[in-house]
Amino acid sequence: MPRPGSNGRRITREDLQAAYSTVMGEGEATARAAAPQGLAAVGAVGLVVVTLAFLVGRRRGRSRSAVVEIRRL
Repeated sequence: MPRPGSNGRRITREDLQAAYSTVMGEGEATARAAAPQGLAAVGAVGLVVVTLAFLVGRRRGRSRSAVVEIRRL
């Protein structure tokens, strides 16, 4: 009794290699298409993190710094 999907013949090494290359080719094409969007998203998140760190550090520096008055005698 033949197995489903084999069309009544044995599955050869070439059949497996052809199916694998088809699947991998589609995956690579999808990854290459999504790469620019992913890089843009990572860059935007990184920029937000750096900006927040700067603003938090600036605020913390203001609250901890002493006010020094210089008077001339």
